[in-house]
Amino acid sequence: MSSNTEKTEKLRIDKYLWSIRLFKTRSMAATACDSGKVKFNGDQVKASRQVHVGDEYEVKTEARRWKVKVAGLLHNRVAHSEAIKYYIDITPAEELERLQFQASSFHTGKRLSKIGRPTKKDRRELDGFMDEEE
Repeated sequence: MSSNTEKTEKLRIDKYLWSIRLFKTRSMAATACDSGKVKFNGDQVKASRQVHVGDEYEVKTEARRWKVKVAGLLHNRVAHSEAIKYYIDITPAEELERLQFQASSFHTGKRLSKIGRPTKKDRRELDGFMDEEE
């Protein structure tokens, strides 16, 4: 029985970040820890660091910077609606504002309709127009 309670008390940071859905895979979470993108009290942490309720972590993902407080230990990956119950997002307001500004100024690279290269129909009309002039 003691091995079961021991398992529920110990949780690695990489597994925790994966289970609360900050990272798509556990290996991505471990890589982020090893490359210094996960910090506890300003110090980078190893993927094997134990997580405790009440800890606050700064996490930098591809999408944004997070500041999360551990609200509960989650050992398995669950739906997003369930996962958000196991952490408290304490990201500073200025970071959230920066994200909103970045999203509003984001350009997808798609061309606007009716602008740019002519369509096949447009080319046929142009060819017909050019043939009539000669």
